[in-house]
Amino acid sequence: MSEQAVARAREEIAFCEAVLAKGGQSVLTETLRDAGALSAWAHYPEGDVYDPATGGQWYYHAHGPGEKGGEHGHFHCFVRPAGPDGPVHHLAAVGVDAYGKPLRLFTVNQWVVGDDWLDAEATIPLIAKFDLHMPRPSYLVNRWLTAIFVAHHDAIADLIRARDARLASHVAPEGVTVHEDRDLEVTSEIAYPG
Repeated sequence: MSEQAVARAREEIAFCEAVLAKGGQSVLTETLRDAGALSAWAHYPEGDVYDPATGGQWYYHAHGPGEKGGEHGHFHCFVRPAGPDGPVHHLAAVGVDAYGKPLRLFTVNQWVVGDDWLDAEATIPLIAKFDLHMPRPSYLVNRWLTAIFVAHHDAIADLIRARDARLASHVAPEGVTVHEDRDLEVTSEIAYPG
């Protein structure tokens, strides 16, 4: 990713946050504004956000009571390169606090999201396809998430490689594949690079 593209993406992240803050909002309040009562692990918005022009897709879900680390929940981000009926590939997740401030970037094992698995070198080129221009739940939230994937492209690529290394070294219980091992949920993570 070019330095110029990264700089523009960082500016866009700051711009989206500033516009929302002027109205007393955040990416989290915008994401959940039509949610009503919040249920842990439910997808917000219902039905996910999907851009048919790019195949980018995401949903947010909140953690249950008692979760540690100050994380309210996270945005799971995917790409469907062959369209809405094609395979879906998880790229990474963005964990945020109760004010929508990013805390970490991470990857998960296949059982967590039930995606169509691709190894790292096939997944990494899909990062650039995560680009959403959709009005709901908020254009600013969609652009904010898109900008995170541009600004932190290289870090996310490294996370995806680390995901595969962790899976390659993990020993699953007998009769269970590594991708189905429920003892391995988060496969790589870093603090949000800011």
